[in-house]
Amino acid sequence: MKLTLEGRRALVTGGSRGLGLATARAFAEAGARVALVARSEGPLAEASASIPGSIPVAADIATAEGCEAAFRAAESALGGIDVLVNNAGTSRRGPLSSLSDADWQADLDLKLFAAIRLVRLAWPGMAERRFGRIINVLNIGAKAPPPTGAPTAVSRAAGMALTKVMAGEGAPLGINVNALLVGKIDSDQWVRRHAADPAGQSYEQWKEEAGRPIPMGRIGRAEEFAAMALALASQPGDYVTGTAINVDGGMSPVP
Repeated sequence: MKLTLEGRRALVTGGSRGLGLATARAFAEAGARVALVARSEGPLAEASASIPGSIPVAADIATAEGCEAAFRAAESALGGIDVLVNNAGTSRRGPLSSLSDADWQADLDLKLFAAIRLVRLAWPGMAERRFGRIINVLNIGAKAPPPTGAPTAVSRAAGMALTKVMAGEGAPLGINVNALLVGKIDSDQWVRRHAADPAGQSYEQWKEEAGRPIPMGRIGRAEEFAAMALALASQPGDYVTGTAINVDGGMSPVP
């Protein structure tokens, strides 16, 4: 089966790097018109140049104003949004006693409230057209929060609950809402972690060691994640809603 998004219009947050860029590229290759949203204009312009016809939208979606500006710019350029991928985020974590109110607020603004705000903007058009696909990108800590996993695991768990609530409301309207829970997948985030590791290994050696404890014996590729997102956004995902799918090589202790 050839997966197609011909005629669809997609907005991908965190679209300038890593999983967001891989997802946007997969959508575009399947025929969708894509808007990429990110904060940094340089990487965003480079990412957009690599995807013919894509629309770069520079905005800080950690604010209500940024969400509004990003969505309206994408909607105006594309004529509507059929597929929304809430991918923007960071891996902020630390001992609970060390986290300030500002740490918590910043994490929730970017990972939870941005999704709420963008969905609220996209929902009326999707409901009117009786078609919508919303994919919330979380991590496996949403199901199995580790020690020192706050605030990330907490905000991601809230995102999983939000996914289920939205799926129930969207099902009668033709709006499918699902979450993809990421394990260890090769992306810009892992490049930064390797750069901060004092061990002095090559990136390939470092990835190989990081992948050994995973049942599949390796970390994933961004293209593998993007393929799952494409499946949910296209015809194979027509009868799938309210799910939280692990994309983790069997790493999560919770199915």
